[in-house]
This record gives sequence, C-alpha cells and structure tokens, in this order.
Amino acid sequence: MAPAAAEQVGEVGVDWFGNDIIIDAINDPDVQGVTCHISYFERGLIDRLQQGNWFEDPSNSSIACRQTGPIAIGDIALDEDGEEVFREGRSIIWKQLVVKRIYDAQNETLIYLSHSRQVQEGSAKMNLSTVPLYGQDVTWANGAPE
Repeated sequence: MAPAAAEQVGEVGVDWFGNDIIIDAINDPDVQGVTCHISYFERGLIDRLQQGNWFEDPSNSSIACRQTGPIAIGDIALDEDGEEVFREGRSIIWKQLVVKRIYDAQNETLIYLSHSRQVQEGSAKMNLSTVPLYGQDVTWANGAPE
C-alpha cells in the first residue's frame, strides 16, 4: 500500500518570524469514510537563521480522526503493529512525521497514532486518535475479523 497523500487545509501564523502551524487532511487509503486532520509546526526562514538548524522542523504533531462518510475497510493489517498510513519528511534525510493505523479488535476501534521517526534519538512526542466502529454499519472487504 502506498501511503496517503496530505492536502493542506489550514495555515496559522504563530509569530513574526514566519513560523506556522500547518493543518493537513489525510484520507486513509484503505479505510473509506475516515479522515484524519494532522497539525504540525513549520519553521520560517528567520527562525532557521536564528537557531542555526536549517534542515529540520520540530517533531511535535497533533492528530484527530473522524468518520466522514460510510466506512468501508479494505485489506488492512490486523496485528498489533498496524501499518503506516502516512509519512512526510521533517528534515532533509533523518526525520519523518508518521501516522500508523492499528485495529483494536476487542474494542472494535481504529487507532491512529502520529509520531516522529528518526534514525537515532527517537522522539517520545506522539498523539493518538480513535474511530470507534462499534454499532456502525461497516463494510469489510475480506469479511469482519473475528
């Protein structure tokens, strides 16, 4: 599966140095009817010059996922490691913003986790959102898991 593409839906300036909070909409490519909105910090040129760290944005992110239509679930990973739904570079090479989907079968819930992946010194900065499926009319491509 190819990771989802993000569509920028908002941009909020936070200071006079050109730093912004970006808000993207991400449609899960294997779960129709679920949209995640993720926000992250994007450093401006003046901030990059002052801080001396030219090629990297902070690891912070926030995510909120909701049902935005009828839910149809394709061939998704059902193990506890889940699968990557989205990734975007936060530096030239070393850091990525990642969204993983994990299915919690016991609670009939899709879990979306946003976090930073780095070559070394992994970040503990993460955010979580859930989409409950209990009581919903959900279509499973391969039949509902047991």
